[in-house]
Amino acid sequence: MKQEELEFYMDAYGKDLFSFCCCVTRNRQEADDLYQDTFLKVYELGEKLVITTNPKSYLMGIALNLYRNYKRKLSVRQRIAGVSVSLDENAELIPMEGPLTEEVMIVREECRIVREAVRKLPDKYRIPILLFYMEELSQAEIAALLRISESAVKTRVHRAKKLLKEKLEGLI
Repeated sequence: MKQEELEFYMDAYGKDLFSFCCCVTRNRQEADDLYQDTFLKVYELGEKLVITTNPKSYLMGIALNLYRNYKRKLSVRQRIAGVSVSLDENAELIPMEGPLTEEVMIVREECRIVREAVRKLPDKYRIPILLFYMEELSQAEIAALLRISESAVKTRVHRAKKLLKEKLEGLI
């Protein structure tokens, strides 16, 4: 892969990929690392990499695989060393600036509550729901990314929505 191609992908899909990384990792610093590792992997693959259909989906697939590998390694290290790593659940991803009206504050608070509920979902449900609603990928694209059937994607999205509804009833 040439430098120009990499820069094109970073310009065209970088913001969406970083946003996805933030939602997957639930931590801005880890999202930065995952974002950089994703583009580093794309660069390392070089000419072997052939993106023909949906580059955004392909990049998210690479990020997701890197995240899974990281989680797997972390789990092994924790079992071996007995060390626990705390994630900063309270990290604010969107800076709040400027004067706020009451409506804007209400909308931001509702968004924060929904984001927090989504963050607390298990990865099994959180990742498909993020890909479906945040990245607007089809069920077929999600199935290909996660290497599961479309019916499994449909089930996971449905169960995630059900869990979110239970958590958010009465709050919003």
